[in-house]
Amino acid sequence: MKIFLSSDMEGTAGVVDWSQCRPSEPEYAYYRGLLQEEVNAAIEGAMAGGASAFLVNDSHSTMANLRPDALAGRARYLSGRHKPLYMMEGLDASFDGVFFVSYHGSMSGAPATLSHTYNPLAIAEVRLNGVTAGESGINALVALGHGVPVVLITGDDTTAAEIEPFCPGIHRAVVKTSISRFAADSLHPEQARELIRDAAREAVRALPDAAPPRITLPATLTVRFRNPDLADMATWITGVTRIDPVTVELTDADPVRLYRRFVTVVVLTRGIAE
Repeated sequence: MKIFLSSDMEGTAGVVDWSQCRPSEPEYAYYRGLLQEEVNAAIEGAMAGGASAFLVNDSHSTMANLRPDALAGRARYLSGRHKPLYMMEGLDASFDGVFFVSYHGSMSGAPATLSHTYNPLAIAEVRLNGVTAGESGINALVALGHGVPVVLITGDDTTAAEIEPFCPGIHRAVVKTSISRFAADSLHPEQARELIRDAAREAVRALPDAAPPRITLPATLTVRFRNPDLADMATWITGVTRIDPVTVELTDADPVRLYRRFVTVVVLTRGIAE
């Protein structure tokens, strides 16, 4: 049984500030270790449930946050930037399930620690078929395209709630409760890992009954930017339509192609936003 694991960092228990998850900051080394242990807890739980092969796609910041020799389960490690499928690079139909570990809430949803949607300097909100979507819901498009169920998400309470419309019944490990964008009530790291192990084990055991994400096709991503210049730039990409001064839409019957187009929008607008 083969598991694809996409790991972010803002959803790790104890992480509440950008300085804790930026490689240039002194606190990063400690919190990087906490992330590594949560990723390993997910792998260990999956192994206990019967999984035997793993690919970890490091999806945070420079996408080189984990220590390959310290990964549990002799997992393969996909790291580095400029991946065509970004946080979902490496996923294909050979996998049995997808894990989202240390994910965070959307820019426009309920309070969530360090909330953003790909680029907080550019994107104010994304909706998928009219429903507010964070990175988890958008990334689920790729899982749908390959027919693979997303069966586990770890992070705060808002993140766990946001993915439910797209992946109903997903197993969750809520390791912290968000108070605001920069405050959370976190479990002790050991308890967080125990929760993740248990949820991962049950997620793998339930795989025979799991289904791919429930997203109606053709699907539409509605992206609201922080200013009109960003929306104008997004329309340079074929298939992106402007619907008001700061909002564009992307629609496609192929969920992977839709995701690729969205990632292109993110990359293109990043330069002017920064």
